[in-house]
Amino acid sequence: MGKKKGGSEKKGAKVFKTKCSQCHTVEEGGAHKQGPNLYGFFGRQSGQASGYSYSSANKKSGITWGDDTLFEYLENPKKYIKGTKMVFAGIKKEAERKDLIAYLKKSCSA
Repeated sequence: MGKKKGGSEKKGAKVFKTKCSQCHTVEEGGAHKQGPNLYGFFGRQSGQASGYSYSSANKKSGITWGDDTLFEYLENPKKYIKGTKMVFAGIKKEAERKDLIAYLKKSCSA
């Protein structure tokens, strides 16, 4: 098991830029790209960003985004939500996922 230590926002920003920003934005009111804008998604049920066309699998998953659900999802999105439109293969390194989550918590919250 990995340590319970949180990730680094600074390192997470780099992970987001290299692995996520081509499909997602994080700022409030940001545009949807191939993937939805992520602002405000922490604590929200999956498939709920207004104006984005989610797969039915994502809308029906019942997942509420938090540290634990996001940590598992980011490892292998297609396995976590079978039928998702997200084509991203996932992030296998635990530390990278923790860093990304730390960044997303800060940049996607009011």
